[in-house]
Amino acid sequence: MSRVGEVAYQLALPPSLSGLHDVFHVSQLRKFVPDTFHPILPDSVEVEPDLSYDPQPCCILERASKSLRSKEIPIMKVMWDETRLEEATWELESEMRESYPHLFWFCNLNESNQS
Repeated sequence: MSRVGEVAYQLALPPSLSGLHDVFHVSQLRKFVPDTFHPILPDSVEVEPDLSYDPQPCCILERASKSLRSKEIPIMKVMWDETRLEEATWELESEMRESYPHLFWFCNLNESNQS
């Protein structure tokens, strides 16, 4: 890593990221703190040809409901692959059901058995 300007650094990137510009603003950089309990192997993160990364949800941790005027909006806390528990995010249940129906197969199975 070398400083390029007042607020920019040039990083040495692996060959797999050769299409990515190697100069970053300091606001985009974070100190790396290794976590031996959560290793990220170099080939475990699949980067798209346009260098984007699309994480997939791995499980639903919690469900809740937000009140908005006279409406109740169901939300859920989702854990994404390659993330830690504290990085789970709250998402709209309707959007998750539409985008990731496989997360709800067990819920649907239970609902049909109760009928």
